[in-house]
Amino acid sequence: MDYAVIEPHIPRLRRYARALTGDAARADDLVQDTLERALRKFALWRRGSDLRAWLFTLMHNVYVNQRRAERPTLAWDATRDDIPQPGSQEHALVVRDLAAAIKTLPPEFREVVLLIGLEDFSYAETARVLGIAQGTVMSRLARGRERLRRALEGESGQRIRRVK
Repeated sequence: MDYAVIEPHIPRLRRYARALTGDAARADDLVQDTLERALRKFALWRRGSDLRAWLFTLMHNVYVNQRRAERPTLAWDATRDDIPQPGSQEHALVVRDLAAAIKTLPPEFREVVLLIGLEDFSYAETARVLGIAQGTVMSRLARGRERLRRALEGESGQRIRRVK
């Protein structure tokens, strides 16, 4: 069997794992657990089907199982030094605020927002990865985006005015 087909997907798996867990070490563990499961179950992957979606489905299932076992979920921490950020202080503040807003999302909304927004999955791919209906994906995405918008604007709906 040619397991080398999995290797090009590792950077995207790691990025998604990092966004889910918020911690580099936990993300590496999640990727390792996912790859271990993928290698054990590689015979179950249907040749010609989307390997990326299959790997993300495995990762989602591993993550859900770990989250159930742990209970509280660690969230993404944008203040970490090992997250590359552009030099702009204003951009860093926007990233920090977005990370904080993502942290407040319930896991089912966060997963959909990250798969579609960060990993560029389609609604259908996201539905397959998470094992939910496409309409549920669309609904969770809309609600997740709305919660992000409200969190970024403040609960009152008024933005903080920038002073230059």
